[in-house]
Amino acid sequence: MKSLHFILLVISLCSSATYAQSVPWKITQPAWTELHEKQFGEFVQEIGKAVEARKCNSVESCLRSSANPYYKSDPAGLNYYADCADLPYYLRAYFSWKNGLPFSVSSKIEAVPDDEAGSFLGAFKPARDVRYSSKGNMVVERYDVIVKTRLFKKPIYPNALSVLNGVVAGYTFSANFRILGNIDSKDLFTDFYSVKVTRSGIRPGTVIYDPNGHVAIVFRVADDGHVFYIDAHPDNSLTMGLYTPKFVRSRPEHGAGFKRFRPISLVGADRTSTGLYEGGKIVGTPNTQLADYGLEQYYGTNPDPRGAWNKGQFKIKGNSVGYYDFVRMSLTLGEQHIDPLSDLSQLLDDVCVSLLDRVQAVEGARQNGIDLKPHPERLPYNIYGTDGEWENYSTPSRDARLKVSFMDVLEQTKRNIDLYKKGDRTIRYAGTNLAQDLYDIYAKKAMACQFSYKTTSGKTVMMNLEAGRQRLFDMSFDPYHCIELRWGARIPEELASCQDDSNKRQWYDQERWLRNQWERRYDARMDYSLPELRGPLPGAGIADTPDVDIVSYLRSQM
Repeated sequence: MKSLHFILLVISLCSSATYAQSVPWKITQPAWTELHEKQFGEFVQEIGKAVEARKCNSVESCLRSSANPYYKSDPAGLNYYADCADLPYYLRAYFSWKNGLPFSVSSKIEAVPDDEAGSFLGAFKPARDVRYSSKGNMVVERYDVIVKTRLFKKPIYPNALSVLNGVVAGYTFSANFRILGNIDSKDLFTDFYSVKVTRSGIRPGTVIYDPNGHVAIVFRVADDGHVFYIDAHPDNSLTMGLYTPKFVRSRPEHGAGFKRFRPISLVGADRTSTGLYEGGKIVGTPNTQLADYGLEQYYGTNPDPRGAWNKGQFKIKGNSVGYYDFVRMSLTLGEQHIDPLSDLSQLLDDVCVSLLDRVQAVEGARQNGIDLKPHPERLPYNIYGTDGEWENYSTPSRDARLKVSFMDVLEQTKRNIDLYKKGDRTIRYAGTNLAQDLYDIYAKKAMACQFSYKTTSGKTVMMNLEAGRQRLFDMSFDPYHCIELRWGARIPEELASCQDDSNKRQWYDQERWLRNQWERRYDARMDYSLPELRGPLPGAGIADTPDVDIVSYLRSQM
């Protein structure tokens, strides 16, 4: 997909006839101020609220809705498209254009040379793919949206349509985020900086980077410290979620976690009599001048004396807590604590949203007839990061995040019950039977989370969250499988209308090793043929499913 976007970028920059009109990007405010940052956050927040309320579900439908206060002034020819990596840049560029602000993006990224054998936990591709470089990336070139110097006494304005339709899509991908940005550079500054884990650092407009290749943008931080985000997908859908361990931590060089756009300023520009700024140069605000710059999310509040990033401790009131609890408690308004009942309720709400979003994603493959096509002779080189039909219609990454979410529901519940039994002061619970109360919440939420799909014959199959949990490792991520297998059907009556031939059924059976895997491995070869996919292979698949049985666990504790 990105190669196509780059072609569009080249066309847009080389041909003035690419778009029906040229829309000048005029700069009336030369610098991003704290007020602009606040307004940008409010802009993102309104879009997120619309997604949360299910008033819109794609980049286009959200930006064409009342959630976007600028939509009525949009010209014809604007493509409302963004995948996950494009989304923060697209929203930033769009807001900049509408408010007469400068915009800049790192236009060329290179991997930091890797002089180590392998990478942390073997979870990332070698440096030849800058999206998964083992030691992170660096900015080599930048593209600035500024008004050029006068030609025949007329300024040359950037074409806003070219920037939004071409530059953003062509220059931005997940590698742009794989940078720690701890070293200030005058000319080749990074687009983002890492923030302190505070409500001023993590707020609407803050970006979240998952080093497994996913990007999201925060639209709300709740009073209880939970962080909610929106994220885009290759099919242009826009979804929301809750920040949990599905966004993994990684070595600091990867720049994973929370980061904000670096404020920029236009210096040396001429201000015309009409109040417009022409010429000049864009510079980024250095880290030393950013009040919310910080690296504690990588090294901990109490860093390891020997410098091991993953051995640093996170402490709240002198008590050591896990990283994700640290984030939530640090962002909590009032007394820092954990409410196990509220915690489980919110985690289950997030799982439900993911299941509902999966309905749309799987249906997209069916509507486009992908399930009716013959199965390719081989899988993509890597099922989690590719292009074409597989990239647009498969769901391995989405399904992996869903599996991690179910695993986190169980692990968080176990941890909270264990802390409660130990009398940990961070746990706030006033009842008499925590396991029973948690079980009741799960049962209620599981029944309330209802969704459905239509079989090949048109019959409606109703499901809920518990059915999703039970079928979790049977649900196929492969877009060439029938809709029944995509939803892990096991009952003969439900499977009866599936039209997959014996070859596709065999693919389904032998992909079970990959369905068991929750870790998204981008370093592993996966382009196996059917005869080769006989069991777990290096980095591709595991033999047994992880435990997600919260029902049995809570019953055992009651």
